[in-house]
Amino acid sequence: MIEVRFHGRGGQGAVIASSILAEAAFREGRLVQSFPHFGVERRGAPVLAFTRISDEEIRIKNEVYHPDYVVVLDHTLLEGVDVTKGLKEGGSILINTGKGPDHFVFRNRFKVATVDASHIASKHGLGTKTSPIMNTAIMGAFARFTNLVTLESIISAIEQRVPLKKDENVDAAKEAYREVRL
Repeated sequence: MIEVRFHGRGGQGAVIASSILAEAAFREGRLVQSFPHFGVERRGAPVLAFTRISDEEIRIKNEVYHPDYVVVLDHTLLEGVDVTKGLKEGGSILINTGKGPDHFVFRNRFKVATVDASHIASKHGLGTKTSPIMNTAIMGAFARFTNLVTLESIISAIEQRVPLKKDENVDAAKEAYREVRL
């Protein structure tokens, strides 16, 4: 079983990103689970979302405590949240930032990739300039970084799960797929 933990802020689309990944894996014939963790937080507060992907029935129902992959939708979370907590040895981290992977000290313990998903989302008119919604862009980058699902499956999931600006979201995913720094 593959487990993924998403770190984001309310309003950035971490929960939808998790469901896009689950939908993409499901389209490829796997069993999936996707769910959020948040309380009474408001827009901008840290949120978590989780996805499990398996070829066998998924019986566990708890949070993901030892992920194989971590996706960080807001790099400012790195200042106050240990996003590597519980990450499996040799695990992978995808970070939405304009900085390269070499900038991060934990690159010595984990595989790190970066993509400026905020810039890409803003360029495609997703959200606002000050609050871009970069979930579809980050999922395009995730497809290339991990090879867990194909870009085509991510695009199909976006078309299924995202109600507005489908073309812009698909274009953002494609651009992030090309622009991710490994």
